[in-house]
Amino acid sequence: MIAYIGTGLLGSGFIQALLSKGETVQVWNRSFEKAKALEQFGATAHANIADAVKGCKRIHLTLTDDAVVDAVLESAWPALEPGAILIDHSTTSVQGAMDRAAKWKKRGYSYIHAPVFMGPANALQGTGTMLVSGDQETIRLLEPALSKMTAKLWNLGENAGKAAAIKLVGNLFHLCFTAGIADMVALSNALGIETSELGPLFEVLNPGGIAQARLKKIQSNTFDVASWELSMARKDAGLMMSETSQKNKSLTVIPAVAQKMDALIEKGLGKHDWTVLTRE
Repeated sequence: MIAYIGTGLLGSGFIQALLSKGETVQVWNRSFEKAKALEQFGATAHANIADAVKGCKRIHLTLTDDAVVDAVLESAWPALEPGAILIDHSTTSVQGAMDRAAKWKKRGYSYIHAPVFMGPANALQGTGTMLVSGDQETIRLLEPALSKMTAKLWNLGENAGKAAAIKLVGNLFHLCFTAGIADMVALSNALGIETSELGPLFEVLNPGGIAQARLKKIQSNTFDVASWELSMARKDAGLMMSETSQKNKSLTVIPAVAQKMDALIEKGLGKHDWTVLTRE
């Protein structure tokens, strides 16, 4: 029997998937109505968290942040089964994950942080990637069960905060990438290009390949060997901002990038490769 704490969009997807695989799942949510709605799929909803975790050796959590995770676990503590394993899929701080792992170990429980790169549909379908880090003996015990919840289970090792760190870095990519696309749309609109024409452009640019190439360049630390000089990249950024402003459009990412470019050019790095942007 499993307890699942937090029945939002992601949690609900996981719960339905677990139920479809024959698991018995007790659920709890701060808004009881959301938990109650899952009874139609076979879950047992509880208004009291103590009742939800009672008799369960495995407790999954999908909550909003560190403070909520800590508060909910504290309220569940008196009813936890001895030796229960706490599996937290929430996106939290690195230090929070590390502190919880240490705290619950002292109390006789295992806390494993297992954030995900998934949306609700991925959780329901068992696709996407689940990260995990922490006590390797506990993770080995969990691997068969967790592997059923995801297409890829990525074990990042003993460091209890590593999964949280990689999750945040990955989410930063998502935020920046989407903001970059928003700038592309704004510039396209200013230039009279239909948004539908950006699809073929992505095929030409191959974003995944570009990202790997830029990362290798950064790792090589050969900024003085330029494939695209910083000063020329700054010129193009200026054109982008000029074109959008003329049509009363605004950019999100490029103005901040241009500001950093200006600071680096002022330091005499204009002839360096534009990836020198990664310097502090």
